[in-house]
Amino acid sequence: QVHLVESGGGLVQPGGSLRLSCVSSDTIFRANTMGWYRQGPGKQRELVAAISPDGKITRYADSVSGRFTISRDNARDTLYLQLNSLKPEDTAVYYCNAITTYRLEFSSPLYSWGQGTRVTVSS
Repeated sequence: QVHLVESGGGLVQPGGSLRLSCVSSDTIFRANTMGWYRQGPGKQRELVAAISPDGKITRYADSVSGRFTISRDNARDTLYLQLNSLKPEDTAVYYCNAITTYRLEFSSPLYSWGQGTRVTVSS
């Protein structure tokens, strides 16, 4: 069973930044397309960023494009999400997962969910 452990969340003021991390126990992490999802209060979970196995292709939801950056370190089996220019509407629990494709609209998660990491944007 693959374990995904997210970290790095917290309380931040609007306009601030955070860096999220996700460590995977999957020994074939480097072979997987990976993504970051988020679930805001009263909302469905949505895929906001994706990255190809080699890190060369990234995709973002319109709501975060230009503000968030997804990256990965395959040597460390670790996925990152840099969050800049945060807005109150970015408040959510953020999750990582391996996904079927970096094309966001067609992608689905592959593994069970971790506990997520909570991001709260508030003044």
